[in-house]
Amino acid sequence: MKVILRSDLDGIGKRGDIVEVAAGHARNYLLPKGFAMPASDGAMAQAKSMRRARDLRDAADRESAQTVASALVAKTITIPMKSGTEGKLYGSVTLQDIAHAIETQTSIVIDRKKLHSEPIKTLGTHTVTAKLHNDVQFPVTVDVVKA
Repeated sequence: MKVILRSDLDGIGKRGDIVEVAAGHARNYLLPKGFAMPASDGAMAQAKSMRRARDLRDAADRESAQTVASALVAKTITIPMKSGTEGKLYGSVTLQDIAHAIETQTSIVIDRKKLHSEPIKTLGTHTVTAKLHNDVQFPVTVDVVKA
């Protein structure tokens, strides 16, 4: 059965895409939940406008993500933490701590869910990966110093 997606769905497609799905999946899940609508001639024109709007929004998001990436790649974020004599931290530096430090030091707001790293438990320089867009992924250098 052909349907037009009204929202992005993992494994199926993005908003405005015309996809072929099993009739039962469409009838029992996608249509009742409002995730899709049946593909008719009038709906095809609406899908085209949804795809155009999605592409424009995606281009603007990519552009802003590249601007943030170029600003953050050149910077080193410094986070003071209490530590023991051997450089082991009391606690750890979490992604929330890193996001807060980025905001206070550069005035750039990044959601902690866009940062990817294991909790940092030692002093020194560490690399955290930031993924702001599907096409924009960059490293952020974090320097953990003794407070």
